[in-house]
Amino acid sequence: MTTLAAETGQTSTKIFMVWTTFDANVPDYVATMDAAGGAGILTMVHCEDWPILAHAVAELTAAERTSLEYFPDSRPVVAEVVATQRAVAMAEATGAPIYAVHVSSAGALRVLQDARERGLNVFVETRPIYLHFTRERFEGPDRGLYVGQPPLREQADQDALWAGIANGSVHVLATDHVAYRRDEKLDPSQTISRHRAGLSNLQVVRPMLYSEGVVQGRIFEERFVAVTSTNAAKLFGLYPRKGTIAVGSDADIVLWDPDETRTIRDEDMFSGAGFSVYSGWEVTGWPVTTLRRGKVVYENGEILAEPGSGELQRRGRWQAP
Repeated sequence: MTTLAAETGQTSTKIFMVWTTFDANVPDYVATMDAAGGAGILTMVHCEDWPILAHAVAELTAAERTSLEYFPDSRPVVAEVVATQRAVAMAEATGAPIYAVHVSSAGALRVLQDARERGLNVFVETRPIYLHFTRERFEGPDRGLYVGQPPLREQADQDALWAGIANGSVHVLATDHVAYRRDEKLDPSQTISRHRAGLSNLQVVRPMLYSEGVVQGRIFEERFVAVTSTNAAKLFGLYPRKGTIAVGSDADIVLWDPDETRTIRDEDMFSGAGFSVYSGWEVTGWPVTTLRRGKVVYENGEILAEPGSGELQRRGRWQAP
């Protein structure tokens, strides 16, 4: 099945270590990872250890601390670190490449950096929320807006992730975009074990990264392009059709004004979510025009693409960034 998937252009798969069923089926997951590696398929892994999460939730529930105020405590860093260690061990045992999704902590990042230093094909993704927010957001009344899995961490974790982007040990910034409305995210019935995880990130991921990264001197422009375009195209088998400007490539191009300053506003969001957690942030750097396969699909705040004009891409084998 893995060979067939690769031959039909489906060259990645995903394992959720956070699922309650993971531990009972570890041998099957290892076998799947092994087969995927042999077929040139990249295995994505969500690294949080379910038994540790369950223990944390049980302790908080016994103490009657089940509101979202305690959400970061219900998914501690140690659960991410332990799961990341296990994922790396599986990759080392099978020789298969892995792509760690949603890396949120300095501890998990260190595990992955150490694995790469040993020569393993281990790749790292983080999300915008970990670069722009810390767990203090859960002390306010709108804490539900910031629920993600893993949760927001401490300032030291955020600093480590920015450093990882700068030094190349974080390869991709991915949105994990979810279009929950504000009222859904702020539903007061949510608890540490029953909640809506995920944020609307897609539209402003690049302005936020450019403004907070390039403009603030944290990263160079080359890293901005790499983590938002080139590296993902390589890892997911779309390079050089995507992820570069070259003869024979698809002419997917964003014309960028590095000096334009804007304030992010809810009313400018295209997503069905209807709002942005970054509303009110002033950013410098904004897309002016977007071309897809050589055709203008966005210009000066207006989407010009026709519905249904997108194309499903057949992907090749992964390449290291």
